[in-house]
Amino acid sequence: MIEVPGLLAEYQARFNGGAGRGWIQELPGLVDGCLERWDLRPDGTVRHGMAALVVPVVRADGTAAVLKLQRLDEENEGEAEALRLWDGQGAVQLLDEDVPAGALLLERLDAERSLAALDDDTQALKILAELLGRLVAVPAPAGIRRLTDIAHAMVRQAPEAVAAYGERRSILEVCAGAVADLADEAGDRLLHWDLHYDNVLAGTREPWLAIDPNPLAGDPGFDLMPALDNRWDEIVATGDVARAVRRRFDLMVDMLGLERRRSAGWTLGRVLQNTLWDAEDGEPRMSPVQLAIGEALLPYWI
Repeated sequence: MIEVPGLLAEYQARFNGGAGRGWIQELPGLVDGCLERWDLRPDGTVRHGMAALVVPVVRADGTAAVLKLQRLDEENEGEAEALRLWDGQGAVQLLDEDVPAGALLLERLDAERSLAALDDDTQALKILAELLGRLVAVPAPAGIRRLTDIAHAMVRQAPEAVAAYGERRSILEVCAGAVADLADEAGDRLLHWDLHYDNVLAGTREPWLAIDPNPLAGDPGFDLMPALDNRWDEIVATGDVARAVRRRFDLMVDMLGLERRRSAGWTLGRVLQNTLWDAEDGEPRMSPVQLAIGEALLPYWI
């Protein structure tokens, strides 16, 4: 029986309360059930994030794979369908699934080597942008969450961010205004929603592949933010934060062929979204990183 990592149990208890603790109790049995049902043999160190357990396995035919188990929630809803639609093109290959159990059987990538390991930030960003372009080329299926609904909800909630961080009222109101302007035409592409360097792993079938999507139907401009605040210390080290942010943003927009103002508006929407989450978590001030990204992209929107 697989031993559940203590830190994963702590995360689940902290963020999901009783539901998280209940899932942790069920997890060893869920793993064993998948191992038996799919004829898998554990093969290596068990890994985890804040929400999922990943067990390296070997299939009956001798091929290496990983078994991913997660408590089903709104964020990962539709992950299996998205991976099925991408069919390994820019993303990890889905081999089998048991959606009710929150179990995915995936091709094995190199968990020790993510895009964050590349020393050349420009090279890493170009690789990420190329993958993103392949992912958003696929139209979103019916039934997954829609950016338009999330955008309208953000506009309704924007006064909460303003109330929490009143000293930043002006930029938060611009962010909310951008979302309001764009919300009714929010796009129909299949978005990853969390494509940063650590969610791109080295593979053998392809050099780099995306993992861990939070599928969303929307505009590709909404998917740029996770790459903008990666390696933030390197952005700061340039001595000109705004210029460095715009360099990353411009590179991605140009590679993806996106409309600059619209993409800036959706990125301001991500600033608002992240700030709303911070306010909900009781953060005492607006994130300096979010503020810097918002200020850097304001000239592209206003």
